[in-house]
Amino acid sequence: MTLRPCRSFLFAPGDHARRAEKALTLGADAAILDLEDAVAVPAKPAARAAVRAALEGPRRARAFVRVNGFATEWCFDDIRAVAGPRLDGLVLPKLEAPAELVAVDWMLAALERAQGLAPRAIELMPIVESARGLAALPALAAAAAGLGGRVRRLAFGAGDYTLDLGLAWGRAEEELAPARAAMVLHSRAAGLDPPVDTVWIELADAEGFAASCARGAALGFQGKLCIHPDQVPVANAAFSPPAEEVARARRILAAFAAAEAEGLASIRVEGRFVDYPIVDKARRLVALAEAIAAAEGGAGAA
Repeated sequence: MTLRPCRSFLFAPGDHARRAEKALTLGADAAILDLEDAVAVPAKPAARAAVRAALEGPRRARAFVRVNGFATEWCFDDIRAVAGPRLDGLVLPKLEAPAELVAVDWMLAALERAQGLAPRAIELMPIVESARGLAALPALAAAAAGLGGRVRRLAFGAGDYTLDLGLAWGRAEEELAPARAAMVLHSRAAGLDPPVDTVWIELADAEGFAASCARGAALGFQGKLCIHPDQVPVANAAFSPPAEEVARARRILAAFAAAEAEGLASIRVEGRFVDYPIVDKARRLVALAEAIAAAEGGAGAA
């Protein structure tokens, strides 16, 4: 499976045609056209047509659509309306039960067959954002991993999570640390890709957003949900490996290859002890850097 960077997912309201179309061209790794929280209840049915139209336009990013939650009256018709060859992924909010994943996977499989798409061509990225969701996280991650590649990663949503638990969402985000750690841990234990971190809602606090990105990257997240175009370059930078680290990783790989050819599996490179775990980490770093370079080099794809 091709490695694709997932540093930034930019939300845009699905019922606002211009903003939805523009979100696909603003440098995010993926845009999420939103049919859920960004759309007023009376406008939800009509928003589906606007999203379908936006999916047909030019893009520089992968196109995801956030449907309404599984328990709502809109979820099924949302999925049926947007699933197709121009959709890269579906975002399922408020995931709380493995059965929800199984049901949505079944729906998407039926729609893929009907439209002649490859099996599981459409990704599914669930958002865990409630007490019930976090409590069920081990089972949710295991169920996601069992869907044959349909779910590659989970996302964390702190807005609904803090509302559900009655938490004060502070600038330092200390109250999010246990949930964030659990997201990374159980994603890894299930064999999923690293998760995507929550939005930052204080749009006037650019420094706070940068700090939130740094915390997420340090904890093991691979990217950030963004709600304003100005956040995209900050997230992309925070979740990209620094050039000096990539250069060091390449030197480690070259030195270790030479040593391994001589029968050595532990060496010293620039004062750092290097064995197989360090080499594996260096390989991941280089692979991510190459994937980012390839994605940015092909940014003009339609």
